[in-house]
Amino acid sequence: MTAQDAVVVESTGGASTRSRQALVVALVVAALALAIDQGSKVLAAAQLTQGERIPLVGDLFGLSLVYNPGAAFSIGSGATWIFTISGLLAAVAVVVFAARMRGARWGVALGLVLGGAVGNLVDRLVNSPAFGQGHVTDFLAYGDLFVGNVADVFVVAGVGLVCLNLLTQTPRTTAEGERTEEAS
Repeated sequence: MTAQDAVVVESTGGASTRSRQALVVALVVAALALAIDQGSKVLAAAQLTQGERIPLVGDLFGLSLVYNPGAAFSIGSGATWIFTISGLLAAVAVVVFAARMRGARWGVALGLVLGGAVGNLVDRLVNSPAFGQGHVTDFLAYGDLFVGNVADVFVVAGVGLVCLNLLTQTPRTTAEGERTEEAS
């Protein structure tokens, strides 16, 4: 093995380590997001009364327990199983994407999306009325617009970070430390 071969092996290993870093970070962030989401839903179900609204910031933001059979804005209430399958496919896609990305910032962004998606997927799998057709526990009331949950907040924050990651470029360097074309 020549010195040049060692540089190639070392630089390939570094990319693999950064790729694994994104996946590990994504899985850790997703696990934390899932725990926070499910804990907040248990707390909301125990402390709030369905249909009652508790204002926190006037009429702009409050707490209101709702069991949502549909997607955002209760769209598709009669097709809960479709959202269950879509959530499962989205979770798998995010894990595959995280495995292909490099760096912790991608891991954080994708971990938030994954944690939120799995948080709502868990509701669909275990909540009534039936396995795979469960209603999502929502309790964060945004005025008269909609009621969401912490998982929704994580998904939106994660997608925002994905967009930010796409907009901000970081320069790549060669094994010798020279800058090459811009990449995210």
